Amino acid sequence: MKFRSIGRAAWAGAVSVGLVLGIAACGRSNTIDYLFVASAKNNPGQLEVYYVDNESGVLTPASGSPYTTGRDPVSLATSPNQQFVYVLNYEDNTIVSYSIGANAALTKGKSYTTPGSYPTSMKINVAGTFLYVLDSFQSQYSPTNPGPGAVVVYPINTDGSLGSPTSYPVCNNPVDLTVLNNGNFIYVVDDPADQPPKLAQNATFPISIVTYQAVGACAADSGQISAFNVGSGGTLTQVSGSPFAAGTTPGAIASTPSDNFVYVTDRINSQLLAYTTENDGALLAINNGPFITGNFPDAVTVDPRGLYVYVANYSPSTISVYSIAQSTGIPGASATGTQNVDTGPTFVFIEPNAGKYLYTSNFVEGDLSGLQLNANTGALTALENSPFPAAGGPTAIAAVTHGNHPTEVLPQY
Repeated sequence: MKFRSIGRAAWAGAVSVGLVLGIAACGRSNTIDYLFVASAKNNPGQLEVYYVDNESGVLTPASGSPYTTGRDPVSLATSPNQQFVYVLNYEDNTIVSYSIGANAALTKGKSYTTPGSYPTSMKINVAGTFLYVLDSFQSQYSPTNPGPGAVVVYPINTDGSLGSPTSYPVCNNPVDLTVLNNGNFIYVVDDPADQPPKLAQNATFPISIVTYQAVGACAADSGQISAFNVGSGGTLTQVSGSPFAAGTTPGAIASTPSDNFVYVTDRINSQLLAYTTENDGALLAINNGPFITGNFPDAVTVDPRGLYVYVANYSPSTISVYSIAQSTGIPGASATGTQNVDTGPTFVFIEPNAGKYLYTSNFVEGDLSGLQLNANTGALTALENSPFPAAGGPTAIAAVTHGNHPTEVLPQY
């Protein structure tokens, strides 16, 4: 999730990627990932680059970092071929592309303006053919004339450039989305209680609420998940029964690698919602839920093995750990409990190479917490030298694997 209300708003390797990314290996043989962090405090915002050390998980700033980007970057996405990183800028309504070169040096490419306004989140499908972007408002709506948002589909060309977009309506104020690994379905979380445009960066709770009108099957005052089938050429069609109920103030969504289960945070109610994905893309709420989290859970991720769910809780500055029952998807509170991080985590991310280091962007403190993930228990342990400095107001994290090092093969479930 990109946490607008307080100021912030997969992978096919190729020989060419190894040539592009692997040059740094001579000097940094322990680097397993290039980690990218969006920071929103400055104007314009910044994109920071770090090397992830294989043995310790320690982050080292890359030469030339940080890079300037648009105003208020809130979301990042990396291409599956590991050659490009895209930055979504909330205040500018823009997507800015960067090519990734030797030693993780970035070269700014084209900038694209979204059809609507106040974009909040974006994801790329595993095939690397489409970029999905959420606009808070469709083009005909605004904060003074509130109405539904949109999911915007951009074709991705082989050179990393984006083709002409197509917009599809969703419910009020879309805040996050997930794309299933099979590429057949996407799910968009809508939260009418989270007011766009976002509050000032020093805003405090409670969050303000915009007055929406119910549109079609969309509720005016409760959270929902819009589900879409992805057809030929990226065409989106609403799944039967969509939108699905999603608590009061859903803020973030994640799916398992197997595509069987989806998890959503409900911030005001401090809970985690869990769903089973049906063959037709419909969502079925999992029994025994919802599940208790820490106060104001605003980010969620699933580990690459599909064994654990991690939730970032903003107010207590903790990460909640849940084990996933493989047959039912029920998230069980782990015996390892919660792990403290620095103040105000707004994003939680597991590096893609080995899947053994977890990082949070801590908006209030302006830094990054790093933790090691125990694959056997799901437990988290703080890394040496954590937290790591950031430019200020970090909002989102993404990464590509280091092209000159083998990727650990993770079991599939």
